[in-house]
This record gives sequence, structure tokens and C-alpha cells, in this order.
Amino acid sequence: PAWCYSCTTWAATMQTRFRPIVLCTTLVVLTSALPTSARAQGFVSPLIGYDFGGDSGCPEITGCEDKKLNVGVGLGTFGSIFGAELDISYARDFFGSAPGFSSSVLTVMGDVLIGPRIGPAQPYFATGLGLIKSNIDFDVASLLETNNNHFGWNIGGGLMIFFAEHVGVRGDIRHFHAFQDLDVLGIPIGNTKLDYSRASGAIVFRF
Repeated sequence: PAWCYSCTTWAATMQTRFRPIVLCTTLVVLTSALPTSARAQGFVSPLIGYDFGGDSGCPEITGCEDKKLNVGVGLGTFGSIFGAELDISYARDFFGSAPGFSSSVLTVMGDVLIGPRIGPAQPYFATGLGLIKSNIDFDVASLLETNNNHFGWNIGGGLMIFFAEHVGVRGDIRHFHAFQDLDVLGIPIGNTKLDYSRASGAIVFRF
């Protein structure tokens, strides 16, 4: 029956749309259960940075005047060697901006952190999986809007330095890559897996 076919199609669409969110949530739960030392501490890390390489407007990390601001926050826990983090970041005008056109990219990643604590400093390697959501509006009224909710991965590293017991600074570089090609108005575009890097600085509050 027609109604049965419609229900089946709707269920399949919902499963595809929410699969990245479910996988990301699962990863965060699993990484939060990683073994940490008795000295493990939670942290909140508001970040600000810019995107470069790949599909961003800056081909290199330096010498680029068209930097796209990327803001976000890291929420996690870190012991003497192992940690876990939920990294959330948002880049406005990622694909550029013009009258009647706007774009953005949102990432939500569950990451594993590995690195030794050396006095007030802690260098680390980070990698994980999660959601890469891109949005493109072709006109002011958003009559032609394209959203891509894709499963992706990220990898990178950085350094945390604490100049007080609960306050420090952080430098970080991550590379993000989607597993699926972008589509525009429902039409897939081959070989367009979203790919870029992010350089950021942050304040770290640990507790």
C-alpha cells in the first residue's frame, strides 16, 4: 500500500539523517569510559581559530588573508596519559559569502586524547569520530537550502600549559574529513568529501 511505502521511505530517511548523531554520541560515551589515573581532571576549553587547507578559503596555515573564523569549545577529562573530549566547533561563511548566499560548517567530535603530563605542560595526540554538518543557503529567503549531515573523522594534536592550578592555555591543530560526498539540492557531487584543517588557541579551565 502507498501509506506503507511512505512510512518505509520516511523511516529510511530518518535513519540516514540521525546515524552520524547516534554514532557520535556512542563514541563520546565510550571514550568517557577510558581508563584514567587518579589524578584525572575535567576541563572546559573555549576555543577560537581559523580553517586552512583542503576546502577552506586558506590554502596554507600562514600567508592567507581570507581566514574564516572558527569558534567552539572542548569538554573533557584528562589524566596523566589518557583522556577523552567532546569537541564542538562552528565556522561561519566557510564556503564564502555574497549577497543572497551564506554557508557554515558545524563539527561535533568525540575524541581520544593521549599524551604525558610533564610538570605544568601536557602535549597530546587527538583523534576521533563524529558529525560534520555543512549548510549552504542560496538566497536570503532560504528557499534553496542544502544541508549535509555526514559522518567524519578528525586527527591532530596540541599542547596544554597550566600557569595556575585550574587555568591554562592551549594550542591545537586538527584535520577534519567527511566519509561522504557533498550533495547540493539533493544531487550528490562526486569526489567532494569535505576536508580541511583547523588551527586554534584556547583558555583551559580544569576542575
